[in-house]
Amino acid sequence: MSKQFNERLQQIRSSHAALLATKNEALVYNGLVTRYKHPVLTAAHVPLEWRYDCNPNTNPFLMERFGINAVFNAGAMFWNGKYILAARVEGYDRKSFFAIAESANGIDGFTFWDTPILLPETSEPDTNVYDMRLVQHEDGWIYGLFCTERRQKGVPDSDQSSAVAQCGIARTKDLKTWERLPDLITRSNQQRNVVLHPTFVNGMYALYTRPQDGFIEAGSGGGIAIGYTKDIEHAVINEETLIDKRVYHTINESKNGLGPAPIYTPHGWLHLAHGVRNTAAGLRYVLYLFMTDLQEIGKIIYKPAGYFMAPEGEERVGDVSNVLFSNGWINREDGSVAIYYASSDTRMHVATTSIEQLVDYVKNTPADGYTSANAVSRVMDIIRGNS
Repeated sequence: MSKQFNERLQQIRSSHAALLATKNEALVYNGLVTRYKHPVLTAAHVPLEWRYDCNPNTNPFLMERFGINAVFNAGAMFWNGKYILAARVEGYDRKSFFAIAESANGIDGFTFWDTPILLPETSEPDTNVYDMRLVQHEDGWIYGLFCTERRQKGVPDSDQSSAVAQCGIARTKDLKTWERLPDLITRSNQQRNVVLHPTFVNGMYALYTRPQDGFIEAGSGGGIAIGYTKDIEHAVINEETLIDKRVYHTINESKNGLGPAPIYTPHGWLHLAHGVRNTAAGLRYVLYLFMTDLQEIGKIIYKPAGYFMAPEGEERVGDVSNVLFSNGWINREDGSVAIYYASSDTRMHVATTSIEQLVDYVKNTPADGYTSANAVSRVMDIIRGNS
């Protein structure tokens, strides 16, 4: 091994170790959530052994042989005493795969397991997979629901961008060995952001869906829906019932989708979702909350107006700018909640809050009145209350 090669290798390893050891700092608290200074996962966190051939005979200049573009949109769960993220890792080649990272405290120190998830394929191979939701279901399995993308059939060779998105389903008992189940079947042309409810509902599996006509545009897809299936091993939903519709001149006028699986509270099921609207600068993604009834899980009982979190500062810059997206949160035993969110399709962050604060927010923050006059009326209510 040449001196130059060895020095460069040591420098790379030292920089990587320092990154993994970086302590996070609480940065901003707005009465509802605390944001933190550093992302919890970035492309630079990915193990060196995945990116570099460290053999001087086959890689004499110590180049990256597999470049990582981004780490984002991670599912989350607390498992075996660790905070677990099932991250979407995207290479320079635009292909995404899943990899598990763990932390002792959920705020910093996230390190990837030795190898990515070896996800089995169906009879129709996935071109790309991404955005896994982790759900520990009461049937005893840990499920990973994700988007599987394939090239649309029947389009001319001149069209190399038309795609079809559907919901892939896999399950595991140890997060290492995964069983691939058939993709979810619905009557919708395309599906994204499908989430499995963590408990049985009248003996059936409940899934939150987001029907849409095209790969990008929701089209006639009206918003977040719910459907049921008896058999998760051959999941078929014959009817999707809309529960949270798209509305003109709101944060979710273009499309919306559920994030992670809902959290149980005595007041109702707490949901975290993303809303999308179009702007002169492109699509803007923000996060919002709502609560559904404990018995009628598809019935919204509280929904504050506007967004819960939006991109701030450096979060607004990245591969797809002005985007916040979350498909993972963890409800801890002490009542605190860790929310894992991605910014601009580039990196992962954490924000912390509590069930008590989230419930107060959804129950006592006014709903959308859908007009400017109603917005002023809500401001006046606060002003009069402070008089």
